[in-house]
Amino acid sequence: MRKIVEIQKKLIPDILQTMEKRYDILRHIFVTGTIGRRTLASSVDLTERVLRSELEVLRSQGLLEIGTAGMALSDAGRQLVEEMEPIVKEMFGLSDLEEAVRQAFGLKRVIIVPGDSDTSDHIKREMGRAGSRVLRESLSSGDVVAVMGGSTMARMASQFAAPVQLRDNWFVPARGGLGESVDYQANTIAAELAKRTGARYRMLHVPDHLSEEAYQTLMQEPNVREVVDMIRSARIVVHGIGDALTMARRRKLNDGTKNELLKDGALAEAFGYYFDRNGKVVHRMATAGLRLEDIEAAGIVIGIAGGRSKGEAIASVMRFGHDDVLVTDEAGAEEALKHI
Repeated sequence: MRKIVEIQKKLIPDILQTMEKRYDILRHIFVTGTIGRRTLASSVDLTERVLRSELEVLRSQGLLEIGTAGMALSDAGRQLVEEMEPIVKEMFGLSDLEEAVRQAFGLKRVIIVPGDSDTSDHIKREMGRAGSRVLRESLSSGDVVAVMGGSTMARMASQFAAPVQLRDNWFVPARGGLGESVDYQANTIAAELAKRTGARYRMLHVPDHLSEEAYQTLMQEPNVREVVDMIRSARIVVHGIGDALTMARRRKLNDGTKNELLKDGALAEAFGYYFDRNGKVVHRMATAGLRLEDIEAAGIVIGIAGGRSKGEAIASVMRFGHDDVLVTDEAGAEEALKHI
C-alpha cells in the first residue's frame, strides 16, 4: 500500500489531491449529520462554486442525499467514509504518527484524526466520533463504564451508538460535578450514553471538590456509598485531559493551592489529579469518585483529548502510564511528541 501511494504521489499527484478534497467533504457531512452548502463550504475552505461541482459528482455516485434541510450521506456514503479512513491515514502519514505516539508512550492503541481541534469544532466532533467507536469496540456484556465530564466527552456521547441494546451494561459518572454547564457534567454524559443504547446508569449527586470532613460524612450515606462502589468497580474508564491551571480555576481552588500547583510544576489534569511533565501526581483532592488505584485496576482506560494547546498536557498524562488507548488529533499528537 505504501509503495503504491508513493508512486501515485510522483506520477499523478492531482488524483490524491482530488481524493483528499472529496473525502474531506464526505467526512464533514458524516460527522455533522445534515449540513447546508454554505456552512459546508466554510468548513472545508472551498468556494460555493467549487463545492457545488464536487457535490454533484458525489451525488451522481449515490453517496449524498440532498433535501430541504441540507445534505446528508447515503448509506453507501457512510460505508465509503468508514472504509476509506485507514487508507487516508496511510496516504497522509497519520498511520506513522499513530505508531510514533503509541511507541513513545507505551500505549496499546492510538487513533488520530486530522486537524487541530483548537481551531475547529468539527475536529472535536471527529474526535468524539472516534472515541465513541473505540468505546463501542471495547464493551463486553455486563461492563460498568465510568466517564468523566467535559466538552469532548459530551461530543463522544452524542455520537455513541451500538448495533444491539446494551441492557446488561452500566454507565456511571467517574466523579462528582463541577457546578458548570449541565451539558458537560459527567452525570449528564453517563445518562446520555445509557439512553442512546438501552443501557442502565446511576448518578452521583455530589460536588467534585470536597473537604476531607465532607467526604467522610458523604461516605456514610448508603445511597452515595452504593454508587461510589459501582464507580470504583468500573472495567472501562473514559476521560478527557485538561490544562492544570485552567482546571484548577474551574474547580475554584484557592490561590494558595494554585500557587502550590505552579511551584510543583503541574501541567495537566485528568480524573481530578494533577500531573507534572514526568507524569508524577503532584496534587490530589478528596473526591467521591474514582481514585488512582481504581484507574490502575481498570481493564481499559481511554483518554480523549486534542488540540495543539493540550499537547504538553497529553504527554504528561500519558507518562503517568495507565492509559491503554489515546484518541487525539494531529496537532495534539505532534505537540505531545515534542515533549517526550
